[in-house]
Amino acid sequence: MNHPKIAIIGLGYVGLPLAVAFSKKYTVIGFDINQSRVDELNSGKDHTLEVSDEDLKEALASNTSPAMKLSTDAEAMKEATIFLVTVPTPTDKNRQPVLTPLIKASETIGKILKDGDIVIYESTVYPGVTEEVCVPVLEQYSGKTFNKDFFAGYSPERINPGDKLHTVTTILKVTSGSTPEIAKKVDDLYASVITAGTHMASSIKVAEAAKVIENSQRDINIAFVNELSKIFRLLDIDTNDVLEAAATKWNFIKYTPGLVGGHCIGVDPYYLAQKALEVGYNPEIILSGRRMNDGMGKYVANEVIKLMLNKEAKVKNGKALVLGITFKENCPDTRNTKAIDVIEELKSYNMHVDVCDPWANKEEVKTLFGIDILRCNELNSTYDSIILAVSHSDFLELDLSALKNEKAVVFDVKSFLPTDKIDGRL
Repeated sequence: MNHPKIAIIGLGYVGLPLAVAFSKKYTVIGFDINQSRVDELNSGKDHTLEVSDEDLKEALASNTSPAMKLSTDAEAMKEATIFLVTVPTPTDKNRQPVLTPLIKASETIGKILKDGDIVIYESTVYPGVTEEVCVPVLEQYSGKTFNKDFFAGYSPERINPGDKLHTVTTILKVTSGSTPEIAKKVDDLYASVITAGTHMASSIKVAEAAKVIENSQRDINIAFVNELSKIFRLLDIDTNDVLEAAATKWNFIKYTPGLVGGHCIGVDPYYLAQKALEVGYNPEIILSGRRMNDGMGKYVANEVIKLMLNKEAKVKNGKALVLGITFKENCPDTRNTKAIDVIEELKSYNMHVDVCDPWANKEEVKTLFGIDILRCNELNSTYDSIILAVSHSDFLELDLSALKNEKAVVFDVKSFLPTDKIDGRL
């Protein structure tokens, strides 16, 4: 363990930055089942933009012993002594946790597991998944005994897509292990590359719970201000003015209303809720917050329609422009985006909807949503309503007046545009 070889399973938004960070000190084998993803990365390109081309090419620089190798062949990982699992943990259409990627990853690792190996999970789960779901799979496929022949750890990811300030090495890392000795080894491993430091949790379940409540707390806080926005719109009060006034108190925590999507905040509360139900507790606040935030896309579209009717703008067979389809600003990540809810609701009023996004991958959006997105320089029409759903900095350069019909409505979901350019905002 003094000179570990590290295998990282899953080369997406979480796994790739982690692989590059570890490759500066250790031999790293990156594994992904997506051949096109591996080919893209081996060519020195990362479409997620989480790793620069320069850093990626440096990590892949091949001499006699390259620091990082990427493959779709599980056999390439057989010499690894530490396995880091960074596969996604989504929910299904019924909002139930989907652990299939974790189970499949555990099966793959189990087939090549050796005595003394450590398997560390980073995927967001509810408390108990590592030891109650993943470890039995590792035992089954390896024929080995947990905490005797092999060990486990959990260190939840804290990647913030698109954030170039808070990167994998500059965010404090929570760590844990299946025994006190292994917990120390896991903590030492991460501490060797995480400049922000580490926090060793008392158990794997504590580390799992800490991760899932981080995003659940944020989800609930945003749900609260979304509800405030609904109330204040009925009272004809500007929500942002209220929040600015309240934020002058030292202990007021300022959140802003908006669409809540993405791979974490819009998903993780359902994992915690599912576990709560399994042990006989019916979560109230967690699911209430989720219901509020899940309904915001439809609410925004309906508020736009009300404004259009008040201005006598054309609704049926009218044209709407939605600015942004990624789940957050200035990044290409479209996972669990709630902008699509705004789009679909507008279409239910028989409106034609164009979508402009300077960051999203055109092919990906077409595959996922059947939408042909436009870039800013491709906008050559005028619209009856314009909805800013994502605050990409590029949108500040748009001449909205040139895109508006005479009675057009401009609605700002993110309170991003100048107030004299809009008709309404959350």
